[in-house]
Amino acid sequence: MSHSSLCTSILCGLIMTPLLASGTPDNGHTVSSPDTRTQITIAVGDQVTFAVKRDGVILVRPSPIGMTFTNGIAAGAHAVVKRTSTRSENRTVPRVIHQKSSTVLEAFNERTIEFKDGTSLIVRAYDLGVAYRWSIGWKGETIVSAETFTIDLPGEPMVWFPEETSFMSHNERLYTHAALKTITEKQFASTPTLLATEGGKHILISESDLRDYPGLWLNGTGANVLHGLWPAFVLEEQKKNDRDVEPVKRADYLAKTMAPRAFPWRMLAIADHDRDLLTNDLVFLLSEPSQIKDPSWIKPGKVAWDWWNANNIYNVDFRAGINNETYKYYIDFASKHGIEYVILDEGWYPLGDLLTQEPGINVPELVAYGKSRNVGIILWVIWKTLQDQMQPALDLFASWGVKGIKVDFMQRDDQWMVNYYWNTSREAAARKLLVDFHGAYKPSGLNRTWPNMLTSEGVRGLENAKWSTVTPKHCVTLPFTRMVAGPMDFTPGAMINIPEKSFKPMWATPASMGTRCQQLAMYVVYESPLQMLCDSPTNYMREEDCMKFLGPVPAVWDRTIALDAKVGSYVLMARKSGDDWYVGGMTDEEGRVLPLDLSFLGEGAWTADIWQDGINADRNGNDYKHVTQPVSAGTKLEVRMAPGGGWVALIHK
Repeated sequence: MSHSSLCTSILCGLIMTPLLASGTPDNGHTVSSPDTRTQITIAVGDQVTFAVKRDGVILVRPSPIGMTFTNGIAAGAHAVVKRTSTRSENRTVPRVIHQKSSTVLEAFNERTIEFKDGTSLIVRAYDLGVAYRWSIGWKGETIVSAETFTIDLPGEPMVWFPEETSFMSHNERLYTHAALKTITEKQFASTPTLLATEGGKHILISESDLRDYPGLWLNGTGANVLHGLWPAFVLEEQKKNDRDVEPVKRADYLAKTMAPRAFPWRMLAIADHDRDLLTNDLVFLLSEPSQIKDPSWIKPGKVAWDWWNANNIYNVDFRAGINNETYKYYIDFASKHGIEYVILDEGWYPLGDLLTQEPGINVPELVAYGKSRNVGIILWVIWKTLQDQMQPALDLFASWGVKGIKVDFMQRDDQWMVNYYWNTSREAAARKLLVDFHGAYKPSGLNRTWPNMLTSEGVRGLENAKWSTVTPKHCVTLPFTRMVAGPMDFTPGAMINIPEKSFKPMWATPASMGTRCQQLAMYVVYESPLQMLCDSPTNYMREEDCMKFLGPVPAVWDRTIALDAKVGSYVLMARKSGDDWYVGGMTDEEGRVLPLDLSFLGEGAWTADIWQDGINADRNGNDYKHVTQPVSAGTKLEVRMAPGGGWVALIHK
């Protein structure tokens, strides 16, 4: 199916409007960031547009926005302002889950523009970027026919474009790096999508507080303009098997919802330097606060994972596979190294029935065994089976003492599926269960609202190495793109490491492309409060020196410092947990030497345990060297990384 017929068949929600209003606009609605460097200006005329400047330089030219409803109201078209109001915020917000820090500064200026047609536009400016959302004030069932989101950049901007081929997608895409004007109207992408202005600023487009509404995608135009795109409301779907449920008939509208309500935030995270993207919290700040009154039961941690390594344990006296003996082996490994959880992935239940266990599996017995060793159990489930058996299945899991669920293969973000994420997180929270969404769309703030939803996929992660490639360049693009949206279940930890030129996919004994130290560095660079160890426990036990790092490395952080970074090239960052500091560096296919200034350490004498690429790591990715040395805040180090390499340090008193 061509892209044009795809859009016609589902009513993409795209309103084609000219970029310049024919009437005389009201340009009097400008909101500045607290540091006064960034301004978002709303012009009201025949259409409503937004424009953005930073330090007086135009980043976004006037770009039309709006919504249309079947009741005849068209927000943003020939709008008449009724009243405006402003407010500001400047406070420190504690995080329930310390994804990148224990607290975050929430500082913004806001203007609400109320229109006579009952719609309102809420506009915010942060030092981190800008955002707007529409809201409606009438009551009752409301149908959203379409939405307009346009972004028009001057000059010669570049884009990192996660191109898609269908709205039925796991959103596990590579990023095409190209001039924005080369992206045609036949190309479309999921979000977040990253733009680079001619002047060197970066703009990441995404959304937040997504609820009861479809997710935002982007359509090229063959110019410096992107248009918003949304999957339309699903009327009929076809269940092909236990996991693939495809829409076969869509409505000529986007969403059917209840008013009054506010719609999702459209946000632009703005960064002066590449490294600023690594600490941008705009999605979190725009999302709804936690709905869980007492979240003390939510415990982030690391997970020993079975599926990627195909349960290939060895040097044992039993047949490895999906059975209790194998999972007790995983639990023993996790217990020895302080790993909080073990997952039972596909195979523990007969597909289609979560209330039955396969022969050889006894989940209550594994839960009791894990509890005796301080290791919790997480169960993988297919989303559709969970939907069909939600109440009895979750009640059963809770009665067993299971700690969480990994929900897989949703592959959609139409309105119904977005609501499924919300409902599943809420029902899991009611039973004190953690949630990990796989086969998922990008995070859009739900992990703040329901903090038991610790992580999600929606990323081309290491599992793809079983059948495809996950290049070092891709791995150093993700921290600036997908990870800005929220926690990212990349599933790192490969103990078989192969240089890019020699790599080939292997299903049963998979490996990573790049070096061992790049895999280790991912535990510092990649944010996931439920962080996987993907490889075989036997492989890890053979690598006890690496486990000296992987055992203690946290899954959450009290503080993050982005030290040096370039999108798609390299990243170097420091994170603090308790009294300890961790530093992680990663590079693309080029070897690099980066300076490391340890002035962030604070007073006193410190010891650095360093895992660095070995002298032959460019030929054998398993080659690394572990060194220990005294350091202080005055120490200057060199971070040497082989092609596809990495560098990681644990710095402690």
